[in-house]
Amino acid sequence: MHHHIMPTYASMPVRFLKGEGAWLWDENGNKYLDALSGIAVCGLGHAHPEVASAISDQAHTLMHTSNLYYIDKQEKLADKLCELTGMNDVFFANSGAEANEAAIKIARRFAHSKNIQNPIIVTMDKSFHGRTLATLTATGNLAIKEGFSPLPEGFYHAPYNDINALDTLSKQLPNIVAVLVEPIQGESGVNIPSADYLNKLSDLCEKNDWLLMLDEVQTGVGRTGSFLASQQNGIQADVVTMAKALGNGVPIGACLTSKKATGLLTAGSHGSTFGGNPLACAAALKVIEIVERDQLASRATQLGTQMAEAFKLNLKHCEHVVEIRQKGLMIGIELSTPCLDLVNKALEKKLLINVAAGNTVRLLPPLTISDDEAAQITTLVSDLIIAH
Repeated sequence: MHHHIMPTYASMPVRFLKGEGAWLWDENGNKYLDALSGIAVCGLGHAHPEVASAISDQAHTLMHTSNLYYIDKQEKLADKLCELTGMNDVFFANSGAEANEAAIKIARRFAHSKNIQNPIIVTMDKSFHGRTLATLTATGNLAIKEGFSPLPEGFYHAPYNDINALDTLSKQLPNIVAVLVEPIQGESGVNIPSADYLNKLSDLCEKNDWLLMLDEVQTGVGRTGSFLASQQNGIQADVVTMAKALGNGVPIGACLTSKKATGLLTAGSHGSTFGGNPLACAAALKVIEIVERDQLASRATQLGTQMAEAFKLNLKHCEHVVEIRQKGLMIGIELSTPCLDLVNKALEKKLLINVAAGNTVRLLPPLTISDDEAAQITTLVSDLIIAH
């Protein structure tokens, strides 16, 4: 079929017309179990009635005014995010990439305030921070940068989960001003660092007067067992970026600042036409209310552990399973060989999964799934891996 969409996605041969909870229905009425949540976006599942009502009520009231004026819902959302995270203030955008762009600009402003010329932001090998030119440069994946040079200067990639390498860098590169890191690397296969990695990173940033900037776009809003993944380390970053699950499908991103990063962006230094408009903020406020009320972060811990244990039991005799990695409802099953074909095989079984880094089955189911739905996912995925 001919259509006019740019071919930037290798889309799968299915069109979904309806969703409810963890389930989606295609144009032929077939029902699919969603273990991906729109890539960690629909944390409350599809068509959540309370979120739908909040969006409808706001759409019937006021959708957009621009940031030339105060926006009541935006102020309420900023207050709530700061209450939950201990951060000081928030800039609202429309996506994770835009939130990370704001973080990058904050780091540059920080360098300017210290009279540092040619500042460097350190990011990690195998990281993912977005597809704008700056966030693409920050991303530690050469393949997705192919054909987009010249890329912006001012980024240096270091090994993930290696404090010694960063400490060595601090002595070699005196113009480092910030470290941008994911608490868990999602796109490269659910890479979970050592338990004290973020703590040591926080200490190193403090020691060198660098900004600690955490990309919680995929790990935030309860996905890993706490509102922010970094809260499990008891640390507070200078900058935190969020998006994905914050609006449960309504586009919204947020860049939160505290400590050394507070106040660096001032009137006229950054902006967004749509960022933080009443519609997006109404959705996000309702999402947060439900996540808190229904204790979904704790549920993610309990159910994620349950699923990981089931996988370990089901796959204990599979020699081609390298490792099962899990934090909350963020699960990666690394295989010794490429397994992209499992995505299509799962689709045939009416199950939606993802393969990251070519050889890791990545599962990001809604935080609202039932025990029975979780068991269906573990059984179906285990069977696919065993047969691979």
